[in-house]
Amino acid sequence: MAATESEEVPSISKFLMDCSPKDIALNWLQATDLTKDVYHHLACNVPKIYCRDSNPNPLNEEMLAQHILLGPMEWYLCGEDPAVGMTKLEKANKSSQLCGRVFKIGEPTYSCRDCAVDPTCVLCMECFLASVHREHRYRMTTSSGGGFCDCGDTEAWKQGPYCLKHEPSGSDALEEDPLAHLSEDMIGRAYNIFAIVFKYAVDMLTWVEEDRLPSGLEPLEKEDTYYCMLFNDEVHTYEQVIYTLQKAVNCTQKEAVSFATTVDRDGRRSVRYGDFQYCEQAKTVIVRNTSRQTKPLKVQVMHSSVVAHQAFAIKLLLWLSQVIGYSGGLRRILCQVGLQQRPDEDHSSLVDKLMLCDSKLWKGARNIYHQLFMSSLLMDLKYKKLFAVRFAKNYERLQTDYVNDDHDREFSVTDLSVQIFTVPSLARMLITEENLMTTIIQTFMDHLMRQRDSHGRFQFERYTAIQAFKFRRVQSLIGDLKYVLVSKPTEWTDKLREKFLEGFEVFLQLLKRMQGMDPVTRQVGQHIEMEPEWEAAFTLQMKLTHIISMMQEWCASDERVLIEAYRKCLIVLLQCQSGPCDGEQPITLNMCGHSLDSIQYRVSQHQVSIHLPVSRLFSGLHVLLSKTEVAYRFPELLPLSELSPPLLIEHPLHCMVLCAQVHAGMWRRNGFSLVNQIYYYHNVKCRVEMYDKDLIMLQAGASMMDPNHFLMTILCRFELFHIFNNPDYGKRFGSEHTNKDILQQNNILIEEMLHLIMMVVGERYTAGVGQVSPDDEIKREIVHQLCIRPMAHSELVKALPEDENRETGMEKVIESVAYFKKPGLTGRGLYELKRECAKEFNVFFYHYSRADQSKAEEAQRKLRKQNGEDTALPPPVLPHFCPLFASLVNILQSDVYLYILRTVLQWVVEPNGHAWTESMLQRVLHLIGMSLLEEKQQLESANEDSDFTFNFTSKVSRPGEAPENSPSILAMLETLQNAPHLEVYKDMIKWVLKLFGVIKKMRERSNSTPVVEIEGHSVEECLRDKDKADRKRKAEIARLRREKIMAQMSEMQRHFIDENRELFQQTLEELEASSSTAPDNNPIVPDAALIALGPRQTKVFEKKQVVTCILCQEEQEIKVNNKAMVLASFVQRSTVLSKNRTRTIQDPENYDPLFMQPDLACGTHIGSCGHIMHAHCWQSYFDAVQAKEQRRQQRLRVHTSYDVENGEFLCPLCECLSNTVIPLLPSSWSPQSSDNSKSFSSVPTLSQWLKCTFQQLNVLRKIQEKQPASDNPSNASPEGIETPEGFRPDIKPKNPYSDSIKEMLTTLATATYKVGLKVHPNDQDPRVPIMCWGSCAYTIQATERFLADEEKPLFGHLPCRQDDCLKTLTRFAASHWTVSFLSVVQQHYTRLLSVLVPDDDKTQIPPSILDVDMFHLLVSLVLSFPTVHCHDFTGVSLAVGVLHLFHLVTMAHIVQILLTSSTEENNMDQESTDGDEEAAAFTLYDKLRQYSGSALNFMASGWHLWQYVKTGIMPYLRCSALFFHYLNGVPVPVELQENGPHHFELLCRYLSLPVNLMSLFQTNSDTIEPLMQRWCGAAEVQSFVKGERTAISYPRESNKLIDLPDDYSCLINRASCFTCPKSGGDKSRAPTLCLVCGGMLCSQSYCCQTELEGEDVGACTAHTYTCGCGVGIFLRVRESQVLFLAGKTKGCFYPPPYLDDYGETDQGLRRGNPLHLCKERYRKLQKLWQQHSITEEIGHAQEANQTLVGIDWQHL
Repeated sequence: MAATESEEVPSISKFLMDCSPKDIALNWLQATDLTKDVYHHLACNVPKIYCRDSNPNPLNEEMLAQHILLGPMEWYLCGEDPAVGMTKLEKANKSSQLCGRVFKIGEPTYSCRDCAVDPTCVLCMECFLASVHREHRYRMTTSSGGGFCDCGDTEAWKQGPYCLKHEPSGSDALEEDPLAHLSEDMIGRAYNIFAIVFKYAVDMLTWVEEDRLPSGLEPLEKEDTYYCMLFNDEVHTYEQVIYTLQKAVNCTQKEAVSFATTVDRDGRRSVRYGDFQYCEQAKTVIVRNTSRQTKPLKVQVMHSSVVAHQAFAIKLLLWLSQVIGYSGGLRRILCQVGLQQRPDEDHSSLVDKLMLCDSKLWKGARNIYHQLFMSSLLMDLKYKKLFAVRFAKNYERLQTDYVNDDHDREFSVTDLSVQIFTVPSLARMLITEENLMTTIIQTFMDHLMRQRDSHGRFQFERYTAIQAFKFRRVQSLIGDLKYVLVSKPTEWTDKLREKFLEGFEVFLQLLKRMQGMDPVTRQVGQHIEMEPEWEAAFTLQMKLTHIISMMQEWCASDERVLIEAYRKCLIVLLQCQSGPCDGEQPITLNMCGHSLDSIQYRVSQHQVSIHLPVSRLFSGLHVLLSKTEVAYRFPELLPLSELSPPLLIEHPLHCMVLCAQVHAGMWRRNGFSLVNQIYYYHNVKCRVEMYDKDLIMLQAGASMMDPNHFLMTILCRFELFHIFNNPDYGKRFGSEHTNKDILQQNNILIEEMLHLIMMVVGERYTAGVGQVSPDDEIKREIVHQLCIRPMAHSELVKALPEDENRETGMEKVIESVAYFKKPGLTGRGLYELKRECAKEFNVFFYHYSRADQSKAEEAQRKLRKQNGEDTALPPPVLPHFCPLFASLVNILQSDVYLYILRTVLQWVVEPNGHAWTESMLQRVLHLIGMSLLEEKQQLESANEDSDFTFNFTSKVSRPGEAPENSPSILAMLETLQNAPHLEVYKDMIKWVLKLFGVIKKMRERSNSTPVVEIEGHSVEECLRDKDKADRKRKAEIARLRREKIMAQMSEMQRHFIDENRELFQQTLEELEASSSTAPDNNPIVPDAALIALGPRQTKVFEKKQVVTCILCQEEQEIKVNNKAMVLASFVQRSTVLSKNRTRTIQDPENYDPLFMQPDLACGTHIGSCGHIMHAHCWQSYFDAVQAKEQRRQQRLRVHTSYDVENGEFLCPLCECLSNTVIPLLPSSWSPQSSDNSKSFSSVPTLSQWLKCTFQQLNVLRKIQEKQPASDNPSNASPEGIETPEGFRPDIKPKNPYSDSIKEMLTTLATATYKVGLKVHPNDQDPRVPIMCWGSCAYTIQATERFLADEEKPLFGHLPCRQDDCLKTLTRFAASHWTVSFLSVVQQHYTRLLSVLVPDDDKTQIPPSILDVDMFHLLVSLVLSFPTVHCHDFTGVSLAVGVLHLFHLVTMAHIVQILLTSSTEENNMDQESTDGDEEAAAFTLYDKLRQYSGSALNFMASGWHLWQYVKTGIMPYLRCSALFFHYLNGVPVPVELQENGPHHFELLCRYLSLPVNLMSLFQTNSDTIEPLMQRWCGAAEVQSFVKGERTAISYPRESNKLIDLPDDYSCLINRASCFTCPKSGGDKSRAPTLCLVCGGMLCSQSYCCQTELEGEDVGACTAHTYTCGCGVGIFLRVRESQVLFLAGKTKGCFYPPPYLDDYGETDQGLRRGNPLHLCKERYRKLQKLWQQHSITEEIGHAQEANQTLVGIDWQHL
């Protein structure tokens, strides 16, 4: 490789030297045929620069292309040095008022909900932050790429179109010619070069031949070099492509992945380079391999020169984009060139040519030319218009190409429609001049033409995947139509009216094809065999919903258009009505003296369809006539006389009846497709243009009919006419045993029919039907949603219909009906209904589903009970009808209506009634209530002179006609009032009767007969008093009953206590004992005297500890020789305390963990859930889990939330993830206290003790050197080794523990070793004890840090599971030496001690004092010391040694603090004069300066030094206090159990240290000074002092998760700038932020997979191993969700800490409300991390949600 490069380089540089861009440009300026010259230059040079070999060298190509190809063009364009010329252009150029920034994938975009004309008007982040809109209600979304910022476009914003940056200055004349800034020459030159270059680029990109070039570009000599070019498609998956490439071109997996990624990103990539044959062979393999299931991958063998010219063509388009950025004039020239129609090419322009070849181009080329269009044609307002016209002319062809292509919409030129059609002025112009509306709808219909039945209606075949794909693409046309209609015209011209109505007619043709599609017939006998296709029709309906609404809004904005549209719609509707309808024999119906001619049609027998868009559009227009008052002003222009109301209501009524019959279970055999259709018919997405409009149509029809006829039609269509016409219907069921099913069906149908009457009369909240505003409508919807239960903002939004701008209008009104309750740490904010709004509740609200209705009814009854009201739920007072619908109220007093009510009530009154249900009665009462309220309203608003027609009360009071003596409705209600079986409705009946009385009085008052009034009044008062007395009596009875029960209960309690007196006594005593403040072990010791270690350690007598096994429920005392009891626990590696995440264990097999470095890079943490088991119970439980897992794996290959092979299991009680157990040990025999000491009066000093220890260690070393292999010291102390007096290395200590405890000690130790070092388990390894001590020290340090961060006291505030865990862990670590080799632990002890007291052994140089964590050192020394002490029979107690070790380590730590502190700046002010401590600190520091060669900074003040020491040593003292407390069981002074000022002094006392720590150095000066000299003389310390290396300074700061910005869009912005580190400059699709270190990763993609322990893992998983020892917390920025990962198989998603103003998270950023950081939730996340609970959290999540287990977490 090197050789070829070195050959090439000189030739390239020679090539460069020979060529001067200036000379070439001068030749071009003199040329007669410029095109020929430029083409000749390109023909010679392009193939020399581009595509020289298989691997393109982009940097080299860029440099050469710029110099040889683009350089001359720039010289030619500027006429001088481009560096000068371009700068001049830029200066002269006026900055554009349009921002025009093209969005990158994933970039945040903002839309203002108050000011944007439609939701597609967006701002980039920069413009948004500088605009007025940041104070408004806005939506934030992430861009899918393409599209640009609309800042500066006055048509996009109702107000505030400019941000501060693009604000036009006052003097600017808006419409000045951009060419004015350019000289004539310049314009000419620009025109020439742009024309040539743009044509060349377009020709090359649209060139289809693979082996030949256009004329003028043929190469001088043709080589046999070809590329095998693979193209992207959206059919084949990554895996298929990778697999195929590996076979076809023999590449590695990595190369294939890289090829596939590039093909996916750029749309094509050469996968082989060589001669024709060689490439053709690869092509054959690829085609053969991918053509089995689908169409094959597209592959072409292309000559290298063709590929070279295409590569340069793309470069040219980028260059043009860049050049026109310098000057608006150049931009305009390029637009002119692009749009100039060329006679040679049938009058199409270059822009047309590119657009029409769009679907033939590859992804990369498309993207680049689309961006060029955006920065040129769409940024120049004059040419935007011309381009829009070209786009509209080509619209049909472009759409057809798009539908047949398979690339996503964002890669198609049709996607530019959003930039053009949403501009109101352009949209209007295109409608009037290019007839755009008709074109779009016609194109849409043409694509669906094939799918029709014999009646010309749409009929979609089975919905295959390919069909769904095509259908989805066709729907993009509807999107374009929506853009055109999105802003309603304010002024209409005649031309616009004409073209709009023309489009409207075509639209009616589309709806006509949908009218009656997918008809269904009831299945009787057997179940339907094939579920019919229904989804396509509903998809179409949903897509068209907004279009239909917008069409109506356009019509409403102009009276003439509305009248014309109404007429046209009626014509089409009548055409539909005259269509096929079977079973139409005429019949005559008679009821209550009314007669009606109708047709015999039964929904349950004939065809019926739920799709009636024409009738629904007509009913919408009919309401608009009323709303805009056209109906009252121009009645003569309207064809109202041609309407036939019975015909109008026919089809909508069929839909209502169909729903009722489905609910009654009559259509069960028609399968789920019908159930789904009915669901969507009522669903919030469709109901506005389906269900609601059907109801309006019924209201419109009823308002024009005789109400009796209307009700008879309803009875007939519900197939209930015979029931109501038969007076004996109710009695019949008592005697005969009729079919229960039919009875039940009829009952449900009657209920539904009553409900329909209610809706027709009562649903008045549509502007135009009732006298209401749109706000009232939304208010009512919200009130009824909140009557079900308090709801979150997002739930409410989902329950309300959205308009075309994704708005529900909720924010305007929500404050007036509800108040907001903020969320806590979990959950979300809720809206609760205001109490005064509950009176608007209508239990039969028409948008309730059945489930909602029963929930709402229950909730409201409960609420009324709580407020002490009766439980009646009366109908609310309704607004008045508009005049066009006013006659509807007559239904409420019509004969048939009263007859229906009376009939149902008669069934209820009769004793043997099977014919009625409670809900029927409830509906009848509701209807009577509605009628009475209507009468009351009319009475209130009646004038003196107007005659008053509505008289429900008098009709209800009359007895019935049919059987002569049947009672009146009123009489029946009074009978029912006291019926015992109607307790539930008693309040409602009472309410009706009371209202009746009120109306009667009002009538009498208007007839002015005062006497009767008084009488009536008193009757009512009597009633009321009686009622009150009744209630009072009941309340009194209830009270007496309660008192009696309470008396009985207390009697029983007393009796129980007498019987069990001794037991109670005992319990009380125990309670007193345990709650006394002094520690229960030793209540006599005063707090001040409590000392945790050393010879003066407080003696403790521990009570016996009895625990219960959670598996077998047996109790057992914890004793040394009993069976082992264990705690379920979890060992994990941790970097929570790490100060250096880069340092990882490279070679775990040979790593020596003896000394923990002070940066705590990676520790081992042990946690427990605190549940106790017998060791043998646990063993058998774990074996069972293992066996089950093996069986399961043979059946199903899925992960569980725990990994049995790694020893994991779930705690049997709380299901907490665990991987080992900690044995419970008694502290009464801790090997520490069984010392061989006699009472010894004089305690040796430090120097004596050290001298003695070293003698003993020397003896042990010599013995080991003599007999290294055997660990059996029975024949120890061989001759020649001098043993000091009282030291008996031959005596081996007796192990007091039972076998079962020993086994558990080994189990936990091995687990800690295995997990901590990531090695295979080996209980013989000498590093096992080290890992046990390390895990104990690290867990204590983590706990201390957490308590400090939470500002909690050190003791008394840990949850008992953590407390138990620390206690058992410390005792385990202290006892582990009893199951290890003594000699091994003794060697560790010797090496540990050598850090503090360097020996003369030069073989192993211990680390310097700066490179050891002192607390780890302390724990290891204290816990390994017993192995030496057990041979010591001199009578010196173990405690003495421990104290000396503690003092030594403490002094070393103080030196450590002083050495590192001096590097910091001191900015504290001295608060007091120097005392002893300060002076001593100063002296000590001075000595250290001396010993370290005076290189330490000079410190003048002892006070500062003492402060450094005090703050620096605090964490160490706190950890030591925890350690010795758990080790020796000495209780803690009360003051340490709360936060207070004197903790330092208290800790020193408890730890047997002098309060003036400096006095340690003075008392032991003879020993410590030489040691200090040695410490400071170490090479590492010397290099630190000289500033050659760094060291950790104390106190170490706590690690926290990274700081997150308050505003989430800052994160989105950061993520959109993040490019994938592997695939050159490509935008990452799933940028993911590590919350521990702040790194941004490219997650979930092939490009960033790496190999980890032989497996391919994604970027996040790989990162967890370096940053968090396998555990990670990430924020997926585009999804706005937190990701927890642990290892390769465990992970879960967690709610993000970002909330919107309504207290809700927005996972997936679907709602787009602005999100802000919730500090409390982030703190909670941080707590989880600091407490090492991430793995536990994942375990719980995976157990709760099995779908999480199936996710391949390692690929994230």
